[in-house]
Amino acid sequence: MNSLVYNITKINSEINKLVWGTPMIILIVIIGLLYTIRLKGFQLVYIKNIYDKTIKSIFKKNENKNNKSENSISQFQAIATSLAATIGTGSIAGVATAITIGGAGAVFWMWASAFLGMMTIYAENVLGIYFRKKNKSNQWQGGAMYYIEYGLQSKWLAVMFAVFCVCASFGMGNMVQANTVSTSLQEVMLLSPKITGIIISVVVGLVILGGIKRIGRVSEILVPFISVLYIIGTLTVIIANINAIPEVFEKIFSEAFGAGPLMGGISGAAVKRAISMGVKRGVFSNEAGLGSSVMVHSAADVKEPVVQGMWGIVEVFIDTMVVCTLTALVILSSGVIDKANSAIPDGAPLVIAGFEKTLGGYSTAIVTFFIVVFAFATIIGWEYIGEKAMEYIFGTKSVIFYRMLYIAFLYVGSVIELSLAWDISDTFNGLMAIPNLIALYLLSPLVISITKNYFVRNKKQKKIKPMLSAFKDIQEEQERAED
Repeated sequence: MNSLVYNITKINSEINKLVWGTPMIILIVIIGLLYTIRLKGFQLVYIKNIYDKTIKSIFKKNENKNNKSENSISQFQAIATSLAATIGTGSIAGVATAITIGGAGAVFWMWASAFLGMMTIYAENVLGIYFRKKNKSNQWQGGAMYYIEYGLQSKWLAVMFAVFCVCASFGMGNMVQANTVSTSLQEVMLLSPKITGIIISVVVGLVILGGIKRIGRVSEILVPFISVLYIIGTLTVIIANINAIPEVFEKIFSEAFGAGPLMGGISGAAVKRAISMGVKRGVFSNEAGLGSSVMVHSAADVKEPVVQGMWGIVEVFIDTMVVCTLTALVILSSGVIDKANSAIPDGAPLVIAGFEKTLGGYSTAIVTFFIVVFAFATIIGWEYIGEKAMEYIFGTKSVIFYRMLYIAFLYVGSVIELSLAWDISDTFNGLMAIPNLIALYLLSPLVISITKNYFVRNKKQKKIKPMLSAFKDIQEEQERAED
């Protein structure tokens, strides 16, 4: 048994190195750069449009809140569910690992990858809405597999993506998250992993068996709530260490290019580590380029692909530029990464150490609460992603089987050791990205055409509306004159 695990670990390690090597990082950057250049810095130039069509629209009456379609979810529910899948342990443990291995400079490259990733996920969502279909239950279904099949006319590549997606859902979206919850609660509350496994399975089952409508309703309440609490918590730590912030930013920018004071000048190896960890952990957190969140966005009650693409940009901004950045500032401003000895904790314990050093008291319980709720949100978000991939391969009848299997794996993940599962999940995430990035590159002319068409139509509508209003005023005046 040990030899089997050893061989699987060794094989997976080699595949992982190949999948997440320099070529993959370059490809992810190139795709984001391609859309950023071809659409002339869309994420900056159209920032007001993005705000108006997304964040601002949430507060408008009868828009995004009250979804009229029985078989779809609102745009806000879509981004909440998608954020549920992305804002997870990666936003806490993943950032800590990036800093531990890649240094403070990894944060800069995480920002850079997120800036380009905004356009990558924009393109994914535009294509997702454009190529989505209705299933037998009259529900929207979409995702990378649909624009790969109907856009590239490549069924086999679409199936390959869907298979990798299903595998990733049981790993990163399911067992890894369940194990994170069970180990955290065992350490803090001495709760047995078996009991945790049963609780998680039951609670998640009650949510996912209600389908996307129930997942959307839970996500739109849970994600904003826990995100705001986490932001308040991290800001408390950062404000307490406010004097260290200027030095932290100086360290981030200097080490990003290998010129940190501890490096003795320019270091090519240090820069490579910083870039690799920053891009890799950034992608793991916001999933831009993986094609996973498209399944959720495609279920939104929206007609315009470009508008849903804008929601994708907001998603990456919230996940990486806000949540991940605050996590990084907690670690770096608290000074826990600068210990003289080599016993520096990694992952979530490093974030907990940052909270404890600054606030003390109940910091461990507080951060554990964040980790547990974020992991739960990731579990329900990824269930829908995997469900749509399963449905694409085997049809709608396979959905109930997938849901039951997903619930069962939550218990398994809670009670077993999962160091290998983390590594395998990383590999499947990378394998998902390959067919998706190929499609994004080849379908870029279509995305650009759809975007230009949207703004041309909007300009015409802005010109027509005043004309119609003036015409209506003239009609009313004529009617009054006749009376």
